[in-house]
Amino acid sequence: MNRNTLEGIPGRPCSIAAALKVLGEKWALLAVRELFYGNHRFDRIALNTGAPRDRLTARLRALEEAGVVERRAYSEHPPRYEYHLTEAGRDLAPLTQSLLAWGDRWLLPDPPVTLLHDPDGHRPHPLDPVWTCRTCGEEARGGDLGLEIHSPGWNREGPTPEGAPAPQGSSGSAQ
Repeated sequence: MNRNTLEGIPGRPCSIAAALKVLGEKWALLAVRELFYGNHRFDRIALNTGAPRDRLTARLRALEEAGVVERRAYSEHPPRYEYHLTEAGRDLAPLTQSLLAWGDRWLLPDPPVTLLHDPDGHRPHPLDPVWTCRTCGEEARGGDLGLEIHSPGWNREGPTPEGAPAPQGSSGSAQ
């Protein structure tokens, strides 16, 4: 995986900006959705996303270059490949779950799918994901969050004057 994806991104150094450089086009995230749903072949991904074939090809190549998906041969004659999520791709599960939950809550009156959790393989139930702090075990909410800025020359408000120390209060609420 390319660990230097901030090159060429203007503005604040930010992991969100780096992630959007890889995932910020809708066909990329919809392809990832289909892989999570178990659809690995190009034709099925194209059908279920509605993506133009040339754009989907470009997105899948970019996701492969970024280490999010890998191609696996399933036919030698003719050569055919399936797409599978890598560890980095599987780590997108919370993102896709959050987008699904947000869309269900704010955009669609009748959710088209329900994610199920089936830890033992016998009792599937609707998944109600929460964001939990690993340190204290508490559920994290927007009002509970703060920032610690690690990028030289930046504070919470934006860039600092060249060479000047960041003003006090560069931590604080992320709201």
